[in-house]
Parts: sequence; structure tokens; C-alpha cells
Amino acid sequence: MSDVDREKGLKFNPKFDSNGLVTAVITDANDGQLLMVGFMNQEAIDKTLESEIVHFYSRSRQKLWKKGETSGHILNVSDIRVDCDQDALWIIANPAGPTCHTGVKSCFYRRMNGDSMERIE
Repeated sequence: MSDVDREKGLKFNPKFDSNGLVTAVITDANDGQLLMVGFMNQEAIDKTLESEIVHFYSRSRQKLWKKGETSGHILNVSDIRVDCDQDALWIIANPAGPTCHTGVKSCFYRRMNGDSMERIE
């Protein structure tokens, strides 16, 4: 597939990085808040499309994982958008509880403040 076809066409053909991954940005369908960023391989994309529950590829564990598989705080897919060169996905989801493993709604709960951070949740 040419770059022009990938960028302007309507066939889904993700442009995976050298590790076979694309970046996935997750936002809340209700309020638009940025919830998290993860990585997906083809298997994670396929499982997400099949189940309508967000799946990722864990780089640290080197395996597929369903978000919320242990906590129950899954992300139900509302919509999936693909960026212009198909190397990133924007997943709009309905979270079933906090998204961050720390127990807060979003993984982005701190703001930079010079060389330190402040909590903003």
C-alpha cells in the first residue's frame, strides 16, 4: 500500500512500528478527558474490535492484556478513530471505573510545575 493510499484511502492498514505496535490514546466518551495511552499489536486490535472492550499489548510483560482483566475496570469501546498515516489510534471509551492502576480516573493526574509535579485530580 502506498503512503498516499494509507493517508487518503479508506482501507484500514495500520503502520506498525519496528516492534509491531501502534500507539493508542484513550479518552472518556462522556467528558472527553484523556484517560491513558497504551500500545496495540494486530492481535490487540482484533480482540478490541471483536469484543468491543479495549485490549493492549503489554511491552513489559510481552503479552496481550485486556484492560481491567484483574480490576474489572474495563474500557468499553464507543468509537475508534485512525490518524492520517495510520500509526496511532484514538479510542473513545466508556470506562467501568478508574482507568489508572493507581485508582484514579486518568493516568494523567499530575501537572508539571517547574522541576516538580502537582496533583490535579
